[in-house]
Amino acid sequence: MLLTDKTAVIYGAGGSIGGAVARTFAREGARVHLVGRTGETLDAVAKDIAAAGGHAETAVLDALDEAAVEAHIASLDTEAGIDISFNLVTRGDVQGAPLLDMPVDDFVRPVVTGIHANFITARAAARRMAERGSGVILTLNSGSAHGSPMMGGTGPADAAIDTLVRNLAIELGPRGIRAVGLWAAGVPETLTREKLAAVDSGMDLDENAIQGLLANLAGMRMTRRNPTLPEIAATAAFLASDHAGGITGTFVNVTGGMIPG
Repeated sequence: MLLTDKTAVIYGAGGSIGGAVARTFAREGARVHLVGRTGETLDAVAKDIAAAGGHAETAVLDALDEAAVEAHIASLDTEAGIDISFNLVTRGDVQGAPLLDMPVDDFVRPVVTGIHANFITARAAARRMAERGSGVILTLNSGSAHGSPMMGGTGPADAAIDTLVRNLAIELGPRGIRAVGLWAAGVPETLTREKLAAVDSGMDLDENAIQGLLANLAGMRMTRRNPTLPEIAATAAFLASDHAGGITGTFVNVTGGMIPG
């Protein structure tokens, strides 16, 4: 197994991607700590992991609460230490409106929330990892930093997190810590009617329209297929493992290689 005897802290573990990553990490042998703001969703993931013979514990806290994150990490910083920190916290992105029509708060929110949460969680874990001389900091965004119209603050937020990962890698590499990200967008399992409407209030699609959207996304990819949750989770498990060697300071594209528009 890729992550045998590793300890992983996953923020946003109650979400679709977070839950898939947590289940995969546990199946690969990791001791998983599930962190999020909603106890019910965390408990559901923990029960799945326990039923499969894995180990998972939950903690309800806000990744934007610096003191709470630090206290939680300190409580986990036992002799075994913390090997992996993965931030999958939602940022409150708003999309579907031209920038000229977008309220300032909607544009800025994902930038501030995303960089805030990633910095707090990465710093808390890296401080402990540095003492042991090993560890992996992981995060995820949509890879929209190079220009994505009608996506509001998503592109700037992705750009900020991309840069944070690269700077963490440069500073932490000599101390044995890797920082890596994944670009993932248009994952079918996450594009439900409710989730699409939460990001874009004008996108109230029925099932046929959602299938059309997915087909259109697949046609835009170099692979002509959309990524799946299991593929994203498996890629994350590999990057978090010792098999990833010196991979650091970069983002792995699991979107299927979007063709530039």
